[in-house]
Amino acid sequence: MSLELQPITFREAAEYVRLHHRHHLPAHGWKFGVAVNDGKKVVGVIVVGQPVARHLDDGYTAEITRCCTDGTKNACSMLYGAANRAAKALGYRKVITYTRADEPGTSLRGAGWREVYRTKPQTWDRPGRPRVDKTEPFQRVLWEAS
Repeated sequence: MSLELQPITFREAAEYVRLHHRHHLPAHGWKFGVAVNDGKKVVGVIVVGQPVARHLDDGYTAEITRCCTDGTKNACSMLYGAANRAAKALGYRKVITYTRADEPGTSLRGAGWREVYRTKPQTWDRPGRPRVDKTEPFQRVLWEAS
């Protein structure tokens, strides 16, 4: 089976994430997205937006906010590579993403990404901006494309 990339709309990507992602809801923001198919159906999507962390949003950094597949071999690595190339072609200088620390990052390593640092587990709730967490706080790993 060979995989090929294809365009996808925000609505289609959000629906795919809603149906298939194991621990996240669809992303709210969108710069662009890419899908991968097996010749018959979409087997994965990736969503690229602006960085969630305001201090990283310098106008030249894109963040992959969702990567979701049905488990098809090599689909994640193909999507990460395609998203990085597309972002760089659009003028972004840096492309980042986060994973949970309990995820191995195999697809990211396979696509040539490197681990930058690990965050401490923390809540989204802040005194100046109260929020209700939808998931429990996890340690996250920040990855950067090479």
